[in-house]
Amino acid sequence: MNAPAKFFDASAPVAFGGKEAEGAPVFRWYDKDRLVHGRRLEDHLRFAVCYWHSFCWPGGDPFGGETFLRPWHHGTDAMAMARAKADVAFELFRLLDVPFFTFHDVDAAPEGSSLAESVANLNAIADLFEQKMASSKIRLLWGTANLFTHRRYMAGAATNPDPDIFTYAAGQVRAALEVTHRLGGQNYVLWGGREGYETLLNTDLKRELDQLGRFVSLVVEHKHKIGFKGPLLIEPKPKEPTKHQYDFDVATCYGFLERYDLLKDVKLNIEQNHAILAGHSFHHEVALAEALGVFGSLDINRGDDLLGWDTDQFAMNVPELALVFHEILNRGGFTTGGLNFDAKIRRQSIDPDDLIHAHVGSMDACARAFLAAADMLDAGALSAPLAKRYEGWAGPEGRAILGGQRSLADLADRAMSPGFDPQPRSGRQEYLESLVNRYV
Repeated sequence: MNAPAKFFDASAPVAFGGKEAEGAPVFRWYDKDRLVHGRRLEDHLRFAVCYWHSFCWPGGDPFGGETFLRPWHHGTDAMAMARAKADVAFELFRLLDVPFFTFHDVDAAPEGSSLAESVANLNAIADLFEQKMASSKIRLLWGTANLFTHRRYMAGAATNPDPDIFTYAAGQVRAALEVTHRLGGQNYVLWGGREGYETLLNTDLKRELDQLGRFVSLVVEHKHKIGFKGPLLIEPKPKEPTKHQYDFDVATCYGFLERYDLLKDVKLNIEQNHAILAGHSFHHEVALAEALGVFGSLDINRGDDLLGWDTDQFAMNVPELALVFHEILNRGGFTTGGLNFDAKIRRQSIDPDDLIHAHVGSMDACARAFLAAADMLDAGALSAPLAKRYEGWAGPEGRAILGGQRSLADLADRAMSPGFDPQPRSGRQEYLESLVNRYV
């Protein structure tokens, strides 16, 4: 089948019009060429459109079927449908003028009756991607393999009790990693949606963690073998589809990476919706990843605080995003990572151009938040009070304690000395919260 002659109503790429611009779609905050801290805004934010939610999701939910009726979802020639999907995808990339996209292997190409056929399909679509990328600005932020949808992975991929399924997953990842490398991908993502358990009654935790550690180590080894320079990214999520996932949150992933000696090659891809499912704020997960040296990239979306599942809505919360971007910008910004829209339009948003409006609105929210973060950083609005709060540790005694020049007995003796009576100081939380509101 061929892609529809004109799937979107829009024909010209979305342009920057300024805050007072009328009509839609138009960028009101995202001026891609605006210089912030010496870099263009486009180079700071590094937006990516994801293939799966934007072009593969049919609009269904557990209580009803598809609502979008995408023409490439219906037909008898799976490869023809994949090519039609690619045509529409690259048209959306052009209209949004984004620099990156992301995909799972089975988003791009249909699974075959064997792994060999699936890999052949993927490579054929990768050929098409290469042709389209050669005549556009779009690049690949990251690729990944879907190791969670097919029934063979119902008990996990790397953590499966059957080593043959582990082996099949290895073959699938090799193909996806090599295609990612061929397309110039800047990272490769591993998300363990089925790497967890439903019940401990049939689960050997130590064995499964060792299997997962070995699997990631194998991917690291192959990354170096083929010369792939980008980091691997693990994406934390506490649950769904499993009851408990082994990549629960940033802290859990850090412990896993340290245990299996993977910290040099593996960073984290953090998602807002996953953070709140783990009982954390988005800000917390990003700040902790930065503090531990494992921050890599972001899946930019939002969850519903009232719902206990992954709603994957487009990110629109400017105050929340501003604090996250302040954390990232304060530590130098993205290197190979970026902002991937792992987000889907709502089931009732059935007009093709709803895809454009959703991305434009979220890109504007991100840009507005990023500019606020840069202003806060330039003014020292949060960094100056933070430095003041910890100034004692920057002094001679604080440096001596952390530098190993004081024993426990030394500290105890000082605490017992006459007149030693340290007093608490205000944390000034309300002042800082009101200060942030002045910027957002």
